[in-house]
Amino acid sequence: MSDVSIAKRKEKCENCTKQCNKKQSDDGANSHQEREEVNGQVNEGPQLLLSACLSCDGCISDEENLKISQQNLQEVERVLALNKKCDVSKHKVLVASICPQSLPFFAVKFGLDITEAAHKLCGFLKSIGVQHVFDTTLAAGFSILESQKEFIQRYRRRHHDSHALPMFTSSCPGWIRYSERVLGSLVTPHICTARSPQQIMGCLVKDYFSKQQQKLSPEKVYHVVVAPCFDKKLEAVREEFYNSLLETRDVDCVLTSGEIYCLMEQRKVSVDELDSLPLDHVLGDTGDLVMVRHEGRGSEGFLEHIFKNAAKELFGLDVHEITYKNLRNRDFQEVTLERDGETLLQFAAVYGFRNIQTLVHRMKKGHVPYQLVEVLSCPGGCLSGRGQAESEVVGRLDKALIQQMEEAYSSLPVRLPEVNPALHTLYQDWLQGQDSSQASTLLHTKYKNQSQSHTQPPHMQW
Repeated sequence: MSDVSIAKRKEKCENCTKQCNKKQSDDGANSHQEREEVNGQVNEGPQLLLSACLSCDGCISDEENLKISQQNLQEVERVLALNKKCDVSKHKVLVASICPQSLPFFAVKFGLDITEAAHKLCGFLKSIGVQHVFDTTLAAGFSILESQKEFIQRYRRRHHDSHALPMFTSSCPGWIRYSERVLGSLVTPHICTARSPQQIMGCLVKDYFSKQQQKLSPEKVYHVVVAPCFDKKLEAVREEFYNSLLETRDVDCVLTSGEIYCLMEQRKVSVDELDSLPLDHVLGDTGDLVMVRHEGRGSEGFLEHIFKNAAKELFGLDVHEITYKNLRNRDFQEVTLERDGETLLQFAAVYGFRNIQTLVHRMKKGHVPYQLVEVLSCPGGCLSGRGQAESEVVGRLDKALIQQMEEAYSSLPVRLPEVNPALHTLYQDWLQGQDSSQASTLLHTKYKNQSQSHTQPPHMQW
């Protein structure tokens, strides 16, 4: 690498870390100059997004950069073009899986409710050559159930396993990457091993749907995921989600909501003229798919599901409503379970890079009382992903759009994964039971400590 390239990389890295590396006191409070109060709410000023920090060339290798460069509309267009040629040996079945946090974006943009927007989006994707369109709520159900089970196991071994608690959620690839590359062994043993909804959906499509429903080898299926976040592209190219024997990935390409919408604009698509088509069922069932969501305020609600399940399994308590207590701000919240004045469980939701830094700072000081922390790198959670919520001013979020998306998302009915019959069917027919080796292999993964090979810059201090 040339001296000029090294200098540019160093300058870029130092600029990022100067913005995000704020000297914090033991309680994590920021300086008075960084805080202002607006309408009774603390506004902490602009934040450096974790995804922006990790997407600079100081963190991404040349090999990763090459793989990520293939996660784009041009690659999908290439596959679609091959399907129109005579050589059927190169044809692939295109499958698209839509994250539920992407659907509110299209609902707002189309001026429709979420169900109708999903049908219009399905109509568009099928009009350009996608054969099957799913939503990833089913895969998220698997991830939630496996996370619930793992938390119970970790809690019961907490007295003889120092890494059992706190457990950190694993659905956010920006958080995972930061943990592996920067935080290392301080955090990685504490991360839940359940795969994210995206990667479980990859297994569902490539292992179950392609083989059992379509009688196809996985490499004959090209799987596209529509997601709110650019970091999902990084997750899709991880080594553990690549089958070297068949030379295929569980997720071949991730496109953000914004990229799909740009494609529609490029093709001058009129939403009114699009066919309204129901989404497909992974099980191959007929009938319209009812759009539902899991609990939580714009993400998959891992904290709420795990909290309620733990209260019931560990203490025999039924929790119907959860009360969040704001700590530093709306993106650093706490939930507590008490009985007769005794604190039984204490969970936290921590969103955004600044709050993540505060969390880790406290962890290093031994000041983290939580048994579980739901961690998301985007301030505001998944609905605020840069792939759909960024305003025309680069690095700024479109707050009006986010509010509209939150309202649309909350309008969906909630269905607990425990009562989803499709999950029970797949556990038996696909995974041979909830505690099988097949379930362990396909629904879980491992996280590596890579911090020694990617050392923290000397000027970045906690």
